[in-house]
Amino acid sequence: MKNLVIVESPTKARTLSKFLGSDFHVEASMGHIRDLPKGELGIDTEHNFIPKYVIPRDKTKRVNDLKKLAKEAETLYLATDPDREGEAIAWHLSELLRNSENPQLDPSTSLRVKIRNSKPMKRVEFHEITEEAILEAFKKPREIDLKLVDAQQARRILDRLVGYKLSPLLWKKVKSGLSAGRVQSVTLRLIVEKEEEVKAFKAVEYWSVEAELSLAGTVAHVIAIRQSPEKQSHADQIALSSGSAGAPRNDKSFVANLIELDGKKLEIKKQEEADLHVKNLEKAKYEVEKVTKKETRKYPTPPFTTSTLQQAASNKLGMSAKKTMSLAQILYEHGIITYMRTDSVNLSPAFISSCRSYIEQNIGKAYVAPTAKVYKTKSKSAQEAHEAIRPTNISMTAENLKTMQGVTRDHIRLYDLIWKKAVACQMSDAVLDQTAIDVIARNSSNVIPAKAGIQSDKENTGSLVKPGMTNNDNGYLLRANGSVIKFQGWLKVYGKVDEEDLPAGGQGKEEGDKILPELIEKEMLELVKILPEQHFTEAPARFNEASLIKKLEELGIGRPSTYAPTISTILDRFYVERKEKKFFPTELGIAVIKFLMKYFAEILDYDFTAEMENNLDEIAEGNLKWQPVIEKFYKPFEQKLLSVEQTAEKIKIETEFIDTKCPKCGKNLQIRFGKFGKFLACSGFPDCKHTESLDEKIDVPCPTCGGDVVLRKTKKGRPFYGCKNWPNCKFASWTKPKKLSGDLAIVPLPEVV
Repeated sequence: MKNLVIVESPTKARTLSKFLGSDFHVEASMGHIRDLPKGELGIDTEHNFIPKYVIPRDKTKRVNDLKKLAKEAETLYLATDPDREGEAIAWHLSELLRNSENPQLDPSTSLRVKIRNSKPMKRVEFHEITEEAILEAFKKPREIDLKLVDAQQARRILDRLVGYKLSPLLWKKVKSGLSAGRVQSVTLRLIVEKEEEVKAFKAVEYWSVEAELSLAGTVAHVIAIRQSPEKQSHADQIALSSGSAGAPRNDKSFVANLIELDGKKLEIKKQEEADLHVKNLEKAKYEVEKVTKKETRKYPTPPFTTSTLQQAASNKLGMSAKKTMSLAQILYEHGIITYMRTDSVNLSPAFISSCRSYIEQNIGKAYVAPTAKVYKTKSKSAQEAHEAIRPTNISMTAENLKTMQGVTRDHIRLYDLIWKKAVACQMSDAVLDQTAIDVIARNSSNVIPAKAGIQSDKENTGSLVKPGMTNNDNGYLLRANGSVIKFQGWLKVYGKVDEEDLPAGGQGKEEGDKILPELIEKEMLELVKILPEQHFTEAPARFNEASLIKKLEELGIGRPSTYAPTISTILDRFYVERKEKKFFPTELGIAVIKFLMKYFAEILDYDFTAEMENNLDEIAEGNLKWQPVIEKFYKPFEQKLLSVEQTAEKIKIETEFIDTKCPKCGKNLQIRFGKFGKFLACSGFPDCKHTESLDEKIDVPCPTCGGDVVLRKTKKGRPFYGCKNWPNCKFASWTKPKKLSGDLAIVPLPEVV
């Protein structure tokens, strides 16, 4: 054998074999082949944090096979993934394959030593698995980058120290079997603190008042078509369906929001205030004060990074971060997309050129951006030498993928999202016509109480207007906003702006077209109807996967490769639950954070965690040595561990009782946490050891026996619906049974991974 190439997976090996000639033999290492031992710390904290690496038992045969193949090869190529983890795998392979299998006698010292393999060993790096990229990479092999290896090794050692030192303390002070982690605990803190915000929130009542207005002389037509559906034209039906706040609207009417009175902003807090304004507006005369028209542009957003892909896949496709990365890994290994763990938004000049040509030939010349768009990442740690996630061949659409063997519907859906994003980022801007209509409502007899929601221009003043009653001098100001897409541009392919590309708070969220009638200033309008509506301020939204990843990225916590496993860990540990795609902390998770924040607040500090990530980046750049970074963290951490172990009190996990009695002793049952999640147990434990499974019942009878249908999970965690009378009744379904019009129907259940 002339050349041996080692990659991580069999799929990647098969894809590379297509492009390399018969002189190359490609083998898979099957992932990591060395790691820290499972049953012990595996780090010498007294001697410069030297790690003890072992070969896992299930990898021994694979390592021995690779060693035999390495002996037969003239040159070894390590073609692992182009990130720190891939670099570390390459280094571990080189360390194992460079050393002889058995120590031999050194004549000069009479000692048995490991003999280094002197065969050439080269590292090749590529970001896409295409013939051109692979052949180019093998022309320019390099040495293993030990700075990247050190950064990955430092991360692994840090995480091991925190996990193996903190977890036993949690067993003693909270509950046995718990775990803590440097990044996972900070992520859990975010979710717990969000839940505290939600529970502390108190809804505040407020009111909006809208007026449906019509061109003078058309009110009768508007009312007539609303009351007589048989008289509606097709245009009327379309217009009526696009109303606001329950008010139909056609080309002769529109809805305007009440915003000011006498030049001062209105904030209506009670129904009494709203009723007074409604009474005055019903008697008012309406006049167009100002019509403002302007052309605006929506710019295409950058191609996907790891975090934005995970967010978009969650929002658009309902996929978990774990599933997204699993699907993307397969697409990458088949040579369909570029490497999927990246924080760069760069695109190669060759791809940009091919993309622009594709747009011109298949979508239209007008849709090609005037000049090639180059994006810059906001992340300071982004590796700009890498590329964003994109198709390797822009001509391959999702439709083409359907004929490929081993590609599922989910692969196609994810690829379609990546393809559209990559194409859209090189398209022309979308152009919109925006219109704002200001309407004045005047009634000389209006009298408004001083506290009817009028806001003063001056801040922090207790008096809003003069006490008593005030005449309406300037009248009410109402405003209607409308927009129409004049030219779709990149929206023709991608559809709309992603939530992950919007500013914090969701400002700028898109709506459909709102078409306003052509009006001129001073034109008189007629009132169709006043539309008061009660509202309540909403509690902060709980995190879903997309918003949690976005927050972690904003805070600089973790890196692209860590988001998915971090979220999976806190779910698997039952520290959080996912309900309707939102994260809820469990009592167990709350207890863990309560303990850690009381005694190890500095480790869970957001700035501290972000700074540690920056230190790892500095190690990767060669600006810091890894041992001093670990030592600076570990010495005070070790002292704190000893102190807390001696002084900390045991944290009690809040127990939730249910209105069901134990069938054995009659005491109340309570919800407890075990290895497989929640279960019911007798509150009389340990005297009574009765337990039951805790099933989530849905309001649909079993179609087989009429019993209760409950939500359960397989051993691998996949949810399914089954009859509570199992094993007497065998009904089970991956889809959620739903009662429709008296008949039982089966509807698809969004897959949860």
